[in-house]
Amino acid sequence: MSIRLYLTELKRENYSRSSISRKISSLRSFYNFMLREEIVENNPFTSVSHAKNHLRLPKFFYNEEMEALFQVVYEDNEALTVRDRVILELLYGTGIRVSESADIRVGDIEQTYQAILIRGKGNKERYVPFGSFLEDAMATYFTKSRQTLMTKYQKNHDFLLINHYGDPLTPRGIRYILTKIIEKAALTRKIHPHMLRHTFATDLLNNGADMRTVQELLGHASLSSTQIYTHVTKEHLKATYAKHHPRA
Repeated sequence: MSIRLYLTELKRENYSRSSISRKISSLRSFYNFMLREEIVENNPFTSVSHAKNHLRLPKFFYNEEMEALFQVVYEDNEALTVRDRVILELLYGTGIRVSESADIRVGDIEQTYQAILIRGKGNKERYVPFGSFLEDAMATYFTKSRQTLMTKYQKNHDFLLINHYGDPLTPRGIRYILTKIIEKAALTRKIHPHMLRHTFATDLLNNGADMRTVQELLGHASLSSTQIYTHVTKEHLKATYAKHHPRA
């Protein structure tokens, strides 16, 4: 089978571009080995380029979707609803990762400066600011929900987010709660909790924030990780135009 037919067959069988690229790299390395051993006279894969990957843009929530999510966590002041309110306000209001939110201690919160100490990837620390919505949500949480659950189950720890037994929430537990909030909001498209972080970054850039600041807030080691959101904002503008303009 020729190389062209081989690649055509891979595409016909719906292999992804990244999978095809890996196969090309493996075969190129194999033929290089056979060249060194003088088993073959040339490497037919030298001139074969890697399959180009499409740029996968992060998905985000639209404004009306965010409003639907917040309606769920503001529908009452039950202990766990208030806890869920803090989770949603925290993740959307700061853009931190779910794993980072599970690691926050009460002592990490600087109320005077409205900032939270975050322990990110590679144990790198950064401060993220928070606004009045999260401040109000945490005030209610501390005076009602958290203390009630901690006392009821005789728990004594400093983790911010807790489950209904007063134990620290795990990242998996937080994702489960967010999934339930999303389901309750009856959002129609396929979405996932990490989209809150994408929405945070997209909303900042759409409203004029500079790239370096967004990079710092997200805890990205490289600016290139943040730059993908410039593509998202363009897609957001196109989608908004298509949805709302009568002549789109």
